[in-house]
Amino acid sequence: MSEPLGDFILVLHGHLPYVLNHGTWPHGEDWLYEAAAETYLPILNAIAEVHHLGGWPGFTIGLTPVLLEQLGHERFKEGFVEYLHDRVERARSDRREFERNNDGYHQHMCYLADWWAEFYTGIAQQFDAIGRDIPGAYGKYARAGSIEVLTSSATHAYFPLILEDSSIRAQMRAGVDASKRHLGFAPTGMWLPECAYRPAYPWTPQVVFNNTRNRIGVEHLIADEGVNHFFVENHLVEQGRSEGVIENGQWQKVGWDEGLKYPGRGWYSVHEPVMVNSDGGPGRVAVMARDPRTCEQVWSGSIGYPADGLFLEFHKKQGERRGLRYWKITGKGVDLGQKALYHPPDTTARVHEDAQHFCNLVKARLAEHRNRTGRRGAVVACFDAELFGHWWFEGPRFLRDVLLTMHHDPQVNLCTSKDRLEKTPPDKVIAMPEGSWGEGGDHRVWFNEQTRWIWEVEYRAEASFGKLTYNLPWRKPGGEAIRSLLERAGRELLLMQASDWPFVITRGQAIDYGIKRFTLHSHRFDTFCDMAEKVAAGGTPTAVEQERMREADVHDSVFTKVDLNWWNM
Repeated sequence: MSEPLGDFILVLHGHLPYVLNHGTWPHGEDWLYEAAAETYLPILNAIAEVHHLGGWPGFTIGLTPVLLEQLGHERFKEGFVEYLHDRVERARSDRREFERNNDGYHQHMCYLADWWAEFYTGIAQQFDAIGRDIPGAYGKYARAGSIEVLTSSATHAYFPLILEDSSIRAQMRAGVDASKRHLGFAPTGMWLPECAYRPAYPWTPQVVFNNTRNRIGVEHLIADEGVNHFFVENHLVEQGRSEGVIENGQWQKVGWDEGLKYPGRGWYSVHEPVMVNSDGGPGRVAVMARDPRTCEQVWSGSIGYPADGLFLEFHKKQGERRGLRYWKITGKGVDLGQKALYHPPDTTARVHEDAQHFCNLVKARLAEHRNRTGRRGAVVACFDAELFGHWWFEGPRFLRDVLLTMHHDPQVNLCTSKDRLEKTPPDKVIAMPEGSWGEGGDHRVWFNEQTRWIWEVEYRAEASFGKLTYNLPWRKPGGEAIRSLLERAGRELLLMQASDWPFVITRGQAIDYGIKRFTLHSHRFDTFCDMAEKVAAGGTPTAVEQERMREADVHDSVFTKVDLNWWNM
C-alpha cells in the first residue's frame, strides 16, 4: 500500500461563556441548553455511529473548562431535562394547532412537529443513557483513544491583552485543573482562546498603566502547565520567521532568511505543524495553523455547505420564545416570510455529497503540499463546534460522513493532533507575530472604543488582586476567612476575564448582557476584596455583606475550589 498523501486533523472548538444562573432567554441558560441538545449530544451520537459502522472517529475537540464546569453542574442537568420536556410539549402543542387546518401544508407541519418531538425525546434518552454526564462521555472516548479532547484557559481569557503573566498562569492552572476533574485526565493540547497569541517583547498597556514591562511569550506560559500544542490562524504561521531546525533530535539555530532560502522544507506553510519560540531558542510547544481553504468551504456564507437551500433555516421559528423551526433555507436572499417547509429526508443525499466534496478538497490540499515540497503535510480544519448542529442542523451528520470517508480512504491518514505530533514530530522552529483569528487578524474585536472601559476595570482588578494576595495574611494560621474571601475574589476575576464579554459588545449580539455580566463580576470582585481587607484589619462582615457572599456562591458556582497559588509566578 502506498504512503498516504498526508494527515487530516479535524478540530472542533466547544465553548460557551458562563451562563448558568444568569438569565434564561433570550440570553442565558438557553444558549447552553440549545448547544447541548443540538451540538454536544449529537456529536457524541456521531462518534457512536462511526464506531458502529466500523470506523474510527479520530477527531480533536476542545471543551473549554468553563463549558465543562457548566455541563457537569447539577443545575444544568436539572434545567436541561426540563428544557427537553418543554421542547417535546411545544412540538405536541404545535401539532394540535396545525391539525386545525386540513390542507397539505399543515399536514406536513404536523409531520415536522412529530419529527421534532421524536428528536428531543431521543436526546433526552441519550442524556439519561450516559448518566447525564456529557463531560464524562467525551472523557471516556478520549481515554479509549477514539478522539482527543483539548483544554483551554479557565474562562476563555484573551491572553495578549491580559495585564499580568501571573493572571495567564492562573487561567491556565484553573483550566487544566477543571479539565482533569471532569475528563479524568489532563489534556496535553489546548485551544488558545480566539487563537490569540502574543510573543515575548517589552509591552506597554494601552490603558491605566504606562510602564513598559517585559512579558513572557504565551508559548512558555502554556508549556509550564504541561501543554505541548495549540492552534492558531493561518497568518500567524505564514508571517512567522525561521528560528531553527531539528535534525536527529538536535536543535540547530538558523537565520531569519532560512525559510526563503529553502521553501521546499515547508517553511511558513499551514500544512506543516512547527515548534514555536519567541525568544530565539528551541521550542517547547508545537503550533498548528488552520487551513483557510477547507475551512472556507464550510464557513463561507456564499460557498459554504450550510447555506444550501435544502437545509433547516436557523432564523425562522414558530411563535416567540423557544419556538421550533419548520422551514428550510429555500434559497439565497429568500425573505423569511417566503421560506418553504423543511423536508428532512431531502437532506441526506446532499449532506453526503458535501462530505465527499470536502474530503476531495482535503486530498487536493495535501497533494498540493506533497507536489510542492515532497513532504507529508497535514490539513488542519478548525471550526466552532456549535456550528455543527446548532447553527447548521445537519452538521453532525456531515461530520459523521466525513470521518467515515476519511477513515476508509488510503490516501489520507485521519488522526488527532496528538497523534500527528507523536508520529511526525515537527522539524522546524519559528517565531510568530502577535495576532488572532478575529477581524483584521489582530485585537480590534476585543479592544476598541466600545470596550476600552472593560480593560481599564480589568487591569485595576488584576493589580489590586496581586497586591492583596501578596500583602494580606491568608497563609498564616487564623487566615482562613481572609483566604476564603480572596478565593471568591479570584473566581470573580476569572469570570471577568472571559473574552466573550467584549466580543458580544463589539459584535452587537448581546450588548446589554455583556455589559451586565462584566459589571456584575467586577462589582462582586470589589466586594470580596473589600471584605478581605476588612477582616484582615479585625473587622466583621455585615449581614448585607454576608448575604452578597451567599448570593455570589449561588449564582457563580463554578471553579468552586479556587487555589490562590494559581497566581504565583
